[in-house]
Amino acid sequence: MPEENKINPTPRLALLRAASLAVSAALLVAACSSGDMPVVRPDPFAGYEIVDLSHPFDEQTVYWPTGRPFRHDRTAWGPQPGGFWYSAFDLAMSEHTGTHLDAPVHFAEGGAAVGQLSLADLSGPVAVVDVSQQCEDDPDYAASVDDLDAHEDRHGQISEGMIVVFRTGWSRRWPDTLSYLGDDTPGRADRLRFPGISSEAAKRLAERGVAVVGIDTASIDPGTSSDFASHQVLAGDSIPALENLTQLDLLPERGAHLLAFPMKIATGSGAPCRVAALVPQN
Repeated sequence: MPEENKINPTPRLALLRAASLAVSAALLVAACSSGDMPVVRPDPFAGYEIVDLSHPFDEQTVYWPTGRPFRHDRTAWGPQPGGFWYSAFDLAMSEHTGTHLDAPVHFAEGGAAVGQLSLADLSGPVAVVDVSQQCEDDPDYAASVDDLDAHEDRHGQISEGMIVVFRTGWSRRWPDTLSYLGDDTPGRADRLRFPGISSEAAKRLAERGVAVVGIDTASIDPGTSSDFASHQVLAGDSIPALENLTQLDLLPERGAHLLAFPMKIATGSGAPCRVAALVPQN
């Protein structure tokens, strides 16, 4: 066959190939329908490892000191008169407890609430900016534009639609509230100490058009912040945030895909969230 026909088949040859494929597909469907062979559906996650980036919700779950802690109260548990097993619980907590999402309305008047965010807005290729060494040396560290530049020097520019998460290494302190938050005084949020990101870094990410920003600490802003400047920047640009992530050390700095599934609280400023990443196995 001429070389050009290998690249650009003639219409006749293309038609014959299409007809052959159609016949093969029809025979396959007939065989499956007759029970001669099982229907095999492709695995959409083939070639990927699913990494859970969420902390469990239980009596040890770390919560923002001015919010309500996680409560899971048993209302029914045991065999029933009809002979079946039945259990049920009441659930209560602050929106901003454990691994959770901050919607833009959390810090931007008129911003989108949780229920207005589509799942497409909360999934995408993820860039992991590793600042764990800096945070080891300084518990008040705020990830900087220099950290973003260093990441981009290694992996290329952070592009529009990407999800950027900061690995501080802080999740290893979970669920020790004193170690994780820097203070465990009930109702007090003015003596906290943990890493976050600077408002300048938040502005850079907003300029890049990122979809979501996340971190493995209790807040996008450092614990010492009183004005939550990074929250204001991101929310003002309609960028949601993910907080209290974990296992970011299992992600490559580039190449994984993040998926976040918050409880769909229609008017919520935040919501508990199950977050996972698809990591290529190679």
